[in-house]
Amino acid sequence: SVNGVAELHSQLLKEGLFNDFYQLWPKKFNNKTNGVTPRRWLAACNPELAALITKTIGDDAWVTDLSQLEKLKPHAEKPAFRKKWFQLKQDCKQQLIDYKTEELGVDLSLNVNALFDVQVKRIHEYKRQILNVLHVIHLYNLIKKGDTENWVPRCVLIGGKAAPGYVMAKKTIKLINNVANVINNDPDVGDKLKLVFLPNYRVSAMEKICTGADLSEQVSTAGKEASGTGNMKFMMNGAITIGTLDGANIEIREEAGDENFFLFGLTETEVKELRPYYNPCAMIDEDADIKAVISLLESGHFNSVEHGIFDDILGSLKNPHDPWMTIADFRSYIDAQARVSEAYRDREHWTKMSILNTASSGKFSTDRTITEYADDIWGLSAVKIKK
Repeated sequence: SVNGVAELHSQLLKEGLFNDFYQLWPKKFNNKTNGVTPRRWLAACNPELAALITKTIGDDAWVTDLSQLEKLKPHAEKPAFRKKWFQLKQDCKQQLIDYKTEELGVDLSLNVNALFDVQVKRIHEYKRQILNVLHVIHLYNLIKKGDTENWVPRCVLIGGKAAPGYVMAKKTIKLINNVANVINNDPDVGDKLKLVFLPNYRVSAMEKICTGADLSEQVSTAGKEASGTGNMKFMMNGAITIGTLDGANIEIREEAGDENFFLFGLTETEVKELRPYYNPCAMIDEDADIKAVISLLESGHFNSVEHGIFDDILGSLKNPHDPWMTIADFRSYIDAQARVSEAYRDREHWTKMSILNTASSGKFSTDRTITEYADDIWGLSAVKIKK
């Protein structure tokens, strides 16, 4: 048996990498979408939210049958329940601030009422942390121009580790920190925008981070992410996803509903079709916002005493053979982020979206995944454990 770990991943294996084998043995191929355990990633790491869920739906059966979270959906329409949910999320955000302040030994000066925009995962070009940083620079440009009418304060948190020999990943971390140093110390910016790099990313850190996130960044180039599991942890804890149609994002969007997911970017098919004709320099020249971001990077504004340190990053962004096609998705990403800010301004609506994401996360339990492996591949039956 050969399986991928998300529907798109399984399809790409059949069409590309293992196509010869698929032609010979099509029945050997199947899909098993990944999951995460709700015991750790909701019940243990977010006990206050777990208690609210149990009280609301009447029992804790959801801990071992995550599909029970569907029972939360009618409660998303109730103002009193939304108020409780919102307050719990605010408490989780404050706990995240306190946790990171103690760990880093510095006052992060984060506003708990700001949108907590979070991307934590391995640092890699295909995961496109650079796209996130480019958007932060775009927001910085808007602030410096005074274009801040109806502004939504935003705290952008990026975390992850780079492989020891992966130079571009190391330079990405350097870029994040340099941009953060400029933005966080600019008096024109104040509480409107913060950027923080979260070092030493690990499971125990994610237990705090996923509970305090408002927005989950899942922005890989379509066709490059097998599945992802961080996206599921965020969803279970009520974060709303901004993402491409890649990996398990596709299924998260199907479960939560189009209206509870911020979609942007090229599809996997569109990426393949554009690749031979990709001209990022033309895209930069034709879009004033993108051009302003790239120009600011080129000017050395974020590396005034380290000339040329980000030339490799700029070169990759402008390269027509860039496999990650970051510039191709940048305008769509800017527009999707504007929709995020607009949605966050309506607290009641945003909270409803948050509840519905948690309520729709039942598919992404490891219990479902392992049951499918046992039934379809291993031929094993479940054994009841005596209590």
